[in-house]
Formats: sequence, structure tokens, C-alpha cells
Amino acid sequence: MYKNNWSRFWKGFWQLADPKIWIASTVPMAVGAALAYGLEGKFSLYWLLWSAVGVYLIEIGKNAINEVVDYKSGVDTFVTPDKRTPFSGGKKTIVDGILTLSEAKAIAWVTMTLAGLIGIYIALTREPAVFWIGVAGFILSVVYSLPPIKLCYRGFGEITVGLTFGPLVTCGTYLVQTHRITIEAVLASLILGFLIANVLWINQFPDYEADLKGNKRNWVVRLGKKRATSVYFAIFIAAFTVCPILVLVSKNLLFLLPLCAFPIAWEAVKVAKLYYNDIPNLIKANVKTVQIYQLTGLMLIIGALFSKFL
Repeated sequence: MYKNNWSRFWKGFWQLADPKIWIASTVPMAVGAALAYGLEGKFSLYWLLWSAVGVYLIEIGKNAINEVVDYKSGVDTFVTPDKRTPFSGGKKTIVDGILTLSEAKAIAWVTMTLAGLIGIYIALTREPAVFWIGVAGFILSVVYSLPPIKLCYRGFGEITVGLTFGPLVTCGTYLVQTHRITIEAVLASLILGFLIANVLWINQFPDYEADLKGNKRNWVVRLGKKRATSVYFAIFIAAFTVCPILVLVSKNLLFLLPLCAFPIAWEAVKVAKLYYNDIPNLIKANVKTVQIYQLTGLMLIIGALFSKFL
């Protein structure tokens, strides 16, 4: 029985941790490190690895907190089988009986505590200024869904995700590597911030009815799915508009490379506008949005690394 419980717990832990979505934080960390090396010739693998461990622990903790809150509010239980997708409905660990409520809470406490200790270590021994970025990211991750603030329930979830995985992670990584933040790092972080916010935006469509029933008032719920598709397109435009500004500031034409993802964005928007009420077909837009984020991150990394030779 003990062995079975241990096996169940670890299965639930990794389902909750969901390493495949760590790409959300891996991309901005990689871009921040590439910019540090390309623009200033500075790179420390040791500090990048410590930064990554801290950020991944926060991701797991945030997932655990969100899982507990969404289960208790009923949002996860309101998701009908035909609306369940790999991109929505939480991690489904409590709903499916893989983790208990108390186990999810314990995972949140342990991972967030370890993340805080790592952040303090980096601040004390490498770069003191990153402490405040770490504090901001830590607090936003906790209050993203935790009462009484519950940012994602009050229409602040999208901007919180964009700010955290854009400017905070990208600029925080750059700061740890170089001991300063530049306008190039800020502009690159805005591109990623807009795009990761759009990943969340389109992922909220399948959960629309459950979120509405559970009073999770994100902006897709507030606007309705049809109008939300127009904002989905506008966020793509905002992200790609930053690219030429980054080129002007950096004098590096390679920072136009992310624009190669625009045709994919155009296709994703067309899918969203056609199938916002047809979840099986809408998933194509979910997939494309993630691909755009990954491709844009890769193009920014290439542009950053070649900055050293331009």
C-alpha cells in the first residue's frame, strides 16, 4: 500500500509540475542569457542553472496553488469531458484523484519555499538587485490564484503572465548574467511577454463555460469568445510591432527574424475566428500559438548571439 501511494504521489507530482510547459520560462531565460552573451560577452552557466531551478520551482508551486484554488472554487470540476484539452482545465491531478488536496498544498509550500531560498542565495552571492525581481515574481505567482487577491479571477491573469514570463524572467536572467538591464533586454522581454500572454488567452477559450460558472472573470469571459478573438489578433500585432523598435535600438537587423512567425499567427487567428465555439478544431490555434512563442524565442536567440559578430 505504501509503495502504491508513493507511486501515485510521484505520478501526480510530475503531472502537476508538467515539465513540458516549462518552455514558458525556458524561452525567456534562454533569450536573456543569449542577449547577455551577444551584447556584452558575459555568460555564466552556473548562475543560469541556479536561476532555472528557482524559476522552475516557482512554476511548480504556482501550478499547485492554482490547482487547489480552481478545485475549491469548482472551476476544474465544471469542465465537461468534451471541453477537456491538453491546453486547459488545469493539471487535473485533484479532479482525477491522483493527488489529494492536502498533497497539492504541501507541494506548493515546499516548492515555493525552496524557490525563495534559491532566490536569496543568488541575491546574496551574485546580484543583489535581482532580489526585487525575484520578490515580484514570487508574489505574483502566489497571488495569481490565491485568495483574497486571486488575480486570474479578477481579469489580471493575462497581464500577470505576460509580465512574469516576459520582463521579469528575461530581464532577471540578463541582470544575473551582466549586473545590469539594458533597453534591448526590455524590448525583447516585451515581445515574449505579449506572446506568452496570448498563449494563456487562447487557452482560456475551452474553459469559457467552466470559468463563467466558477466566476473566474478573465478577459475571455468578460468579452465573450467572439470579441476575444479580435484581442487575440491585437496581442500578436503588439508583439511583432516591438521587433522593428528593437532593430532601431540595437542596430541589428537580425531582430526582424521573429517576424517570420507572423504567417503562423495569421493562420492561428483565422482558426480562432472560425472555430471559437468548436473546441476540437480550435486546438489548432492553441498549438500554433505555442509554436509562435517557441519560434520567436529561437529567432531572438539567433539575433542575440549574432549581435556579437555584427
